[in-house]
Amino acid sequence: MSSNKSIIEYRKGSILIVQYNNPKRKNAFNLIMYDRVSEILRSAAEDSSISAVVLTGTGDFYSSGNDLANVNANMMDLMNALRKFIRAFILFPKTLIAIVNGPAIGIAATTLALCDLVFASVNSYFYTPFVKLGVVPEGCSSLTFPRIMGDRKALEMLLFNHKMYAEEALACGFVNFIYSPEEVQEKVWNAIIKVSELSSETVSNAKKLLRNNIQEQLLETNDIELEEIIRIRSGGRVTVKFDSIKSRL
Repeated sequence: MSSNKSIIEYRKGSILIVQYNNPKRKNAFNLIMYDRVSEILRSAAEDSSISAVVLTGTGDFYSSGNDLANVNANMMDLMNALRKFIRAFILFPKTLIAIVNGPAIGIAATTLALCDLVFASVNSYFYTPFVKLGVVPEGCSSLTFPRIMGDRKALEMLLFNHKMYAEEALACGFVNFIYSPEEVQEKVWNAIIKVSELSSETVSNAKKLLRNNIQEQLLETNDIELEEIIRIRSGGRVTVKFDSIKSRL
């Protein structure tokens, strides 16, 4: 097991488990966490001994989203870290699984739509109060949410601060399976282990076929959303086009 305190990593056979660990802030993402998860996913993509990556949180929260302490960071440092983080999800070629052990808010909820399988605790909920916070949706949710749950439910989530609980998330296809705490080891991990035993090459090829037609659209959507957030946060004083620096981010 390895840890940089806020991110814990360990292996279970060919499965790499990544835990968000910022308990004082309900596992909110700071800049170090954004950068570390991005690095882990890039490295795991190239490691032939890893068949799948599982993302989860410590304690009773999956993640409360962007750590508000990040507002004190340089805006472009935060946006660049966030951009790399989201791109790492989009570009990850292997099986990417989330075990949502509690509430998932903001970026923690939107990036779930970029995972291949999502297992959610019966105690979890999903909340994306972007408009309430004075910004626009991120994590490609302006594209992925309508595709997954339909336009009206996506509008309810992304514009009108709807808090979606596990049962509703399952009903609208946002998660694959909901579990009680006692089912984590027997049902959830048994299912994940079975998935990890599939041919990594075949899974990657199939995922490529399924996602290639939307991958560029996701990358573009990510840039557009973050460019708009920068414009809003700067009061219209700063405009950015990420295309000019895409190769190094």
